[in-house]
Formats: sequence, structure tokens, C-alpha cells
Amino acid sequence: MDFTAQIEQLFKTDRKKFLGFIRQRVRSQEEAEDILQDVFANVLAASQQMQKPIENVASWVFTAIRNRIIDSYRKKRAETFSDMQLPSATDDPSDTFESFISDRTSDPDTELMRQTIWERVQEGLAELPPEQREVFIKNEFQGVSFREMSEETGVNINTLLARKRYAVLHLRKKLKELYDALNEN
Repeated sequence: MDFTAQIEQLFKTDRKKFLGFIRQRVRSQEEAEDILQDVFANVLAASQQMQKPIENVASWVFTAIRNRIIDSYRKKRAETFSDMQLPSATDDPSDTFESFISDRTSDPDTELMRQTIWERVQEGLAELPPEQREVFIKNEFQGVSFREMSEETGVNINTLLARKRYAVLHLRKKLKELYDALNEN
């Protein structure tokens, strides 16, 4: 049996085992399926260029899967401030911070709340170190990707991600203080 046929057979016979392994390490069934498909496509492509056969194909595939899962963790989008849910949020996507801020309801209470939140965000941004503030503003408000910022500034992407994370945590704390104060009244 040639190497490509071995891989195809392995996919047919051990697909559920591989999928279970992946599923334990990722959030969704769809992501697990994508990883498995991606790995097998890459393994099949690599098999065309192999000079000598792999002794333990299943082990080789498991290693490729594990590496692909690690890559998916590294590529995960950074948690964004706009993903934050309002404290009273349910599963309704309209309850996100971003939809609340951009909601143009002209109710005086809503307008006052929007203005208060915006002022607290501005205060929080002013309290941040310049590097964190700049990364946050560029990514959240200007839509600049971390890759673009890295290329522009020469700063490592992971450093930029960390700066944004610290900014998000600080702003969440500021908004939680506001929320707690509002709930006391």
C-alpha cells in the first residue's frame, strides 16, 4: 500500500479518534472539523514529497494535529474591548458594549448613560501608559491590525497583544466601578 493510500485509510478508520482528541482541546465542533481537515490536507500534500515512508503514520498525524492545535491557539484573535458584555447582558448580541455605545436612541436616560460610559472610557484611556493607550486606540477605534502595527513600529505582535490586554483589563475595571456605583443607587 502506498503512503497516500495509507493516509486515506487512516483518515477513514481513525477519523473519530482524531476528532475526539481535537475536540477536547478546542471550543467548537466546527473548529475541530476544520483542524482535522486542514491537517489531513497538509499531510496528504506532504506525502507527495516524502522520499521514504514514515514508520508510524498515526503518530506522525497526531503530532501534526497537536502542532495545528497549538497554532490555532497562537492565532486566536485577541480579546477585544468591544466583545465585552454589559453586566446585565443575556445571550442577545444587541447587549454588547459596542451596540450600546453606538445605539442612537434619544431617550435622555440612555443618552446620559452613554455619555457617562464614554467619559469613563476616556478617563481610563488617559490613565494608561502611552504604549497601551496607542495600541488600544489603533486596534479598537481605527481598526488597525496587530500585524500592521507590528510592521509599522517594529514591536513584536505578542508585545502588542499584551499591551492591548492590559488596556482592556484596566478599562473593564473602570467600567465595573461605574456599574457597581450605579447599582448602589
